[in-house]
Amino acid sequence: LLPRLCAARRATAAAAMAAWRRGLSSSSGAVTTTTAKAAAVDMPDSAFEETHTGQRFEPGDYRLARFVGKQKLINKQQAIDLVHEVPPIPSQDRVVHCDGGDPALGHPRVYINLDGPGPHICGYCGLRYFYEDKHHH
Repeated sequence: LLPRLCAARRATAAAAMAAWRRGLSSSSGAVTTTTAKAAAVDMPDSAFEETHTGQRFEPGDYRLARFVGKQKLINKQQAIDLVHEVPPIPSQDRVVHCDGGDPALGHPRVYINLDGPGPHICGYCGLRYFYEDKHHH
């Protein structure tokens, strides 16, 4: 079943590429998304969306075959934005360690000196820590 499915996807992608090459281009010579979608009937709209890394396949690209009959999953959330939603973590110690929080999914333990003013950022995961002086109220 798998070889037939792969062959069917390759055939669909090849047909889309052949149709594209036959002249599904605009007057400027550039292939439009609409004509590419018409050529690739089984392609979901998400196959033509740009990912967070800027990856976007041109119409007729053979790599679009992986999205024939499937949805291209795109995560619209950036890790840096999610980390900034976590408030800085106070500490009454001048040196803290950060291991990412989860032993299985975290990162190597690093020690962060909190002597300077303001929050101090873990170089691995971006969590922020600050020194909260317990002697001053």
